[in-house]
Amino acid sequence: MMINRRLLGLVPEAKRPVAACVVWRWLALLCQIGLYALICLFLQGLYEGKLTPAFYQKALPLAALALALRALANRRAILASHRASAPVKKTIRHLLAQRLLLPGDIDPQQKEAAGAVQVMVEGADQLDAYFGAYLPQFFYSLLAPLTLFAVLAWVHWPSALLLLLCVPLIPFSIAMVMKRAKKTLSRYWGQYNRLGHRFLENLEGLTTLKLFQADERRAQAMDEEAESFRVMTMKVLAMQLQSITIMDGVAYGGAALGTGAALFALSRGALTLGGALFIILLSAEFFIPLRLLGSYFHMAMNGLAAADRMFELLDRPVNAVVGRKPYPKDADLLVRGLTFAYDGGSPVLQDVTATFPRGAFTALVGESGSGKSTLAALLCGRQRAAKEAVFVGDVPLSALDPESLSREMTLVGYDNHVFKGTVRENLAMGNPKASDSALWGVLQRVCLSELFEGRGGLDAQIEERATNLSGGQKQRLTLARALLHDTPGYIFDEVTANIDVESEEVILRTIRSLARSRTVLFITHRLANVTSADVIHVLDQGRLVESGTHRALLAKDGVYAALWKQQDELESIRREGEEKWNKPMQSMSVAD
Repeated sequence: MMINRRLLGLVPEAKRPVAACVVWRWLALLCQIGLYALICLFLQGLYEGKLTPAFYQKALPLAALALALRALANRRAILASHRASAPVKKTIRHLLAQRLLLPGDIDPQQKEAAGAVQVMVEGADQLDAYFGAYLPQFFYSLLAPLTLFAVLAWVHWPSALLLLLCVPLIPFSIAMVMKRAKKTLSRYWGQYNRLGHRFLENLEGLTTLKLFQADERRAQAMDEEAESFRVMTMKVLAMQLQSITIMDGVAYGGAALGTGAALFALSRGALTLGGALFIILLSAEFFIPLRLLGSYFHMAMNGLAAADRMFELLDRPVNAVVGRKPYPKDADLLVRGLTFAYDGGSPVLQDVTATFPRGAFTALVGESGSGKSTLAALLCGRQRAAKEAVFVGDVPLSALDPESLSREMTLVGYDNHVFKGTVRENLAMGNPKASDSALWGVLQRVCLSELFEGRGGLDAQIEERATNLSGGQKQRLTLARALLHDTPGYIFDEVTANIDVESEEVILRTIRSLARSRTVLFITHRLANVTSADVIHVLDQGRLVESGTHRALLAKDGVYAALWKQQDELESIRREGEEKWNKPMQSMSVAD
């Protein structure tokens, strides 16, 4: 009942501690039986007036030994329970993180982030209770009644048989509750995931909500969802209370029947006083294990519901097989007839064929939505097309070892994350072995050394989401981290978008300098930034329409030339506007 074999197979190291926990609890039960036997013998002897010094000499050491062994067994059972649950969180979270980081249908930055986090955090906690508490109690609950029956059958077998026959009533009541509980808990976890997703979305978009004064409306919607979740939570708690009441009734009723049978046998002379007391004391022990199992039942249901959600994530199709081949030396990056769409939608890229030469400065340009960032993700293995179309030399990208690929290529995007912590900690992600002089060296290359010298040096604190840095400073810090990674190839995806002019100039200067000794693919919509590129590929509505140098593409008078003219006209308008603004300001300055 409620044994998920696949779940057990994920954590095989937990099986032995679970078995050890059951054995230690069984030994504790034997000690308890021994103690009850000594107590009943004492009371029988007291009643009959037959107690002797010899009895005390034997009984007292045996009682002390039984108490000591029971305490030891209980402690060992607790330790075994902890050992059973210890690897669960680590294993489950490792599997989910590993799956989320694989190329395929799950994108941890975009899809169901809240649901994945909830399973990795609270779901893992529920599974921790499933392994550490429910499973040992389940197997012990099977063993304990049989042991008690074997012992009591020697005292009075009709009472023992009656108690044993009442025991299955508790699992039967649990099974009846489980039918209803499974549906209720499934709805509970569904609402919990939706609420978490909405909360995360609102938190990430809080600035936008305040900007458009929509925060109050979203808060009201959030309150409604929270109220719905509260009602569902109360239903779960009410269901738990009802099931506990039913199990208590069965347990107390069964113990009362056993007690009644023992007293009836005593009145008929079929049992001694000590025997009747022995049955009465142990009648509760028949039902306590299963009663305790019932209290763990809802933890197990939560754990299995979390496991179902976890398996749903793990079983999502993976559009990639992790390769093992090393990255080929001195090979070009090739794209051959690449077509790609997200989630079965319209193609974002269509029949793209291009070469990205090793050691060259290559640019990829096009209007927003033309597929540039998607192509970047495909080139570095973060996305995979259904049909193999990206190669390094003659080797498919999917056949390469991911670690080998990461040592050869670094992707620097417009939204690379800067972590809360020190400057040193953020830079060390690029190269944990880098010396302080190397860290200062990359900061100087991106013109951040003076900024951080005034804030505490390499130990300067970066706030969460880098709120104490400007957008340009944050982007330059991510560039410095990428430079420390020191790979032969770099892909820069819109790294100059939405930043100040000073930071843009610093980043462009750094990229051009890097292009002298590294393979660089620079993705941008701003054509003025790539006029010095060795080759420029032009994307238009998902298709590669032109390739060549800046001059050659202007001479073609095609898509690139049209974009160049359009951007040049906008730049001229901007310069004229700045001149008109600056003239009155200069006149006011002279007058002052």
